[in-house]
Amino acid sequence: MVKALSMHILFLTDNFPPEGNAPATRTFEHCREWITKGNKVTVITCAPNFPEGKVFEGYKNKWLSKQKIEGINVWRVKSYITANEGFIKRTIDFVSFMISSLFFGLFTRKVDVVIGTSPQFFTVISAWALAKLKRTPFVFELRDIWPASIETVGVIKGSRIITIFEKIELFLYHQADLIITVTNSFKTELQNRGVSAGKIKPVLNGVDLFRHSPIKEKDESLANKYGLKNKFVIGYVGTHGLAHGLDNVIEAARLIVKDDNIRIILVGGGADRPRLEKILREDPLKNLVMIPLQTKDQMPKFWSLCDISLVHLKDAPLFKTVIPSKIFESMAMGLPILISLPKGEATDIIKEHKAGVNVLPGNPEQLSKKFLELANDKELVKTLSSQSLNAARNYDRKKLALEMLNHIKEVVS
Repeated sequence: MVKALSMHILFLTDNFPPEGNAPATRTFEHCREWITKGNKVTVITCAPNFPEGKVFEGYKNKWLSKQKIEGINVWRVKSYITANEGFIKRTIDFVSFMISSLFFGLFTRKVDVVIGTSPQFFTVISAWALAKLKRTPFVFELRDIWPASIETVGVIKGSRIITIFEKIELFLYHQADLIITVTNSFKTELQNRGVSAGKIKPVLNGVDLFRHSPIKEKDESLANKYGLKNKFVIGYVGTHGLAHGLDNVIEAARLIVKDDNIRIILVGGGADRPRLEKILREDPLKNLVMIPLQTKDQMPKFWSLCDISLVHLKDAPLFKTVIPSKIFESMAMGLPILISLPKGEATDIIKEHKAGVNVLPGNPEQLSKKFLELANDKELVKTLSSQSLNAARNYDRKKLALEMLNHIKEVVS
């Protein structure tokens, strides 16, 4: 039995609201719940700019600015800002935040535990150093197996840099008092690499069930704006990155372009977005609509347009271990999930809850056939929708946040 404990948690992350990506959302929703349990939380982050590398309106890239968001003390520090593309520039971005977060982190007082979150580990290096200097436990929240993921998407391959990064990665795993992984597969991966199983605790991603729930009517103004009225809409909502293989979706749309009942929408931004836009400018498709990145508060309106949620990644062995967070938002919105990933933990979740259908990645012909099958089977879509919504209760963010908090208490007490 873990005793009641009020802590000052110092959390380092380079993504935080108003950014709306998965790391920002998870961190915010966890910290918000920890506050309700009587803890103090200080988050050190940078000026919001993801994924386009442009500072959001109302913010400045200053050396230090402080604000309070729903009880969370948020310190924003200066960093080199660039778009989510290009290995060298992104690395400079990461390193600059590592340095500034370490420096300003020294000025936080009476800290009981320091947490650093990936995907990349430069932020985690800063968290490790601060934990050492403050003589507190160090928690590594592992969101991605990095640098393996950048090698997988072809950003950089087989170089000495990767070898050096992997040594730093293993060092941080061994230094951590606690490793929180976002998938069970990551725990297995770390164990296979010699990391002690006892300090690895999976806490999956989830969804705020208060902010996400089914919307019975499609947003009429948006449906009219994007030509979606009375159409069967398959929606990919999220980051357009190198890992997501959205060329495959474009090709699948091209194969069924004559079926005027179906529309595919791609909502979001990311490193691969400009290239995808160029493809569609040169060879437009009337059944595929690209919609720009939206603010977090607008997302339920765009989810409302969808009859099916599409979850898609490239065909790479590493992606057997990941669970895209949009799965859980889709469940909470009561949307059937069409998942196209290598068979692994994410596809097992969909199969277990009967929340959708699976298509092997890298096969536009099969994907297009599944588009047609779902569009022409209303009863199947209705059944999958109900099962998807029922599954969402298993991934309530409040419960998951408290699960992580209990793990943290164990290393602090």
